[in-house]
This record gives sequence, structure tokens and C-alpha cells, in this order.
Amino acid sequence: MTHASRMGADPASAMQAGKPVACIENAQGRSPILLICEHASRHIPPRYGTLGLGPVDLESHIAWDPGALGVARGLSRLLDAPLIHATVSRLVLDLNRDPSAPDSVTMLSERTTVPGNLDLTPAERTRRVAEVYEPFHSATDEFAEARKAAGQIAAIVSIHSFTPVYKGVQRPWEIGLIFDEDARYACSVEAGLRRDPALTIGMNEPYSPADRVFHTLDRHAVRRGLVPLMIEIRNDLIRTEDGQASWSTRLAPLLREGAQTL
Repeated sequence: MTHASRMGADPASAMQAGKPVACIENAQGRSPILLICEHASRHIPPRYGTLGLGPVDLESHIAWDPGALGVARGLSRLLDAPLIHATVSRLVLDLNRDPSAPDSVTMLSERTTVPGNLDLTPAERTRRVAEVYEPFHSATDEFAEARKAAGQIAAIVSIHSFTPVYKGVQRPWEIGLIFDEDARYACSVEAGLRRDPALTIGMNEPYSPADRVFHTLDRHAVRRGLVPLMIEIRNDLIRTEDGQASWSTRLAPLLREGAQTL
């Protein structure tokens, strides 16, 4: 691609009232990999207003994973893999958290207070779970179960991005591979990435399952006996369409090769 887009552009931000929280693309894809992008969108449904935040915050990493959806869509095309992505900002509810966890609705993201999430009533939390969490994960359950019954799925790969600096600390990795007990897929992809000596690869960095970031993969992959892998890409590297295409092109053959051994 030769035309670059701004990091703030959000393909899912035009969501209209009534649009499903889970958007499924390339549902008939033939790959045994199911791609998921929980933090694809910075869209906040109108009833929440801006949650008390300004435009800069609403375009920043606290609202979504910039660039992740572009990479996921590129992988979906290159692998012919189905993709499920969210259409609602994690500021409303984080789909990659157990809904019973206090931080499933964040009140403080890094150093930014989210006024609209302070002092939520139990009824409001329950409403967000019903309107956001349950539809997304129910749709994903249904889709993954059907693929498994048809013998069309072996792995679930979740695509994320992370900030170069967190709480003032520089992060050295270009990419992180997050895994739990089953490290097969992560190690296979790592071996391919290490062909490029310039890359700094984080294994269970900048996050690990101990940080409670594995909820989606636990629910949809691990409990079905599928192989889980979470990929985190530093977001300054996927700021543009060119960057997203570059990382999709880099990762697609490694994911394809790794899936063949599962």
C-alpha cells in the first residue's frame, strides 16, 4: 500500500444503533485459524456520551488498540481466515476481562481517569454486561462451536497493540507473543520472527496471562481444546495502512506454517 492513513481513523467508529457488538468477517474462510480483535473500535454508543473524556483521550490507546484491526483484517485476507472483531470501545466494557472483574469497566486507564465510569451502580454494570459482553462472547461461542463441530478450527489468535511507553517506562519489544501452558504456537511463530535479527520479541511481554489478559482465549480456545495465541504489536509500528500491511504480510506465513503442525 502506498497511501497511509492516520492512526486515529477507526473503521468501526461509524457503528449505528442496533449494529451487533460482534462483527464477523470472512465467515466462510477456509483457514483453521480464527482471528479475534476485541479492542478493534473506539466507538462509544451515544447513551454513554464521551464518558467525560476529551477528543485526544477518545482517540488514544485507552479507548482501543490502534492499528490492531487493520492487521487482523490483513491476516484474514492473507490466510483466508474468519475474523471476529468488536464494534464498541473497551472504555464501555473490556471484552478481554471476566465481567466480574473490577477492571472490566475501567475507572483509571494508565494515568487517565474515566469520569463516566466512576461510581457505577450494580444495575449499570449489569446493563453493560448484557449489552456488550454477552452479545460479543455469545456470538464468538456460537461461531467457534460451529467451526469445531465441522472440524474447521485448530487455533484462535487474538490481535492487539501496545504503547511504546507505559507509565514512563520505554518498552523495548516490537512484538509480544502471549501464551499460557500451551506454548507450541507461540514458539513456532517466535522461531520465524527470529529470522530477523533486528526484532526484539517479547515472550509473555509486555503482558502475560498473570495480568488477566487471557480471558477471551481461555473462554473460546482453551476450554475447547484449541491452541491459543495472543499477539501484541507496538502501535507506533502499525500507525499507518502501510505498517499494518507490513506486519500482516510478515505474520501470515508464520501463522500458516505454525497451524500446520498443531
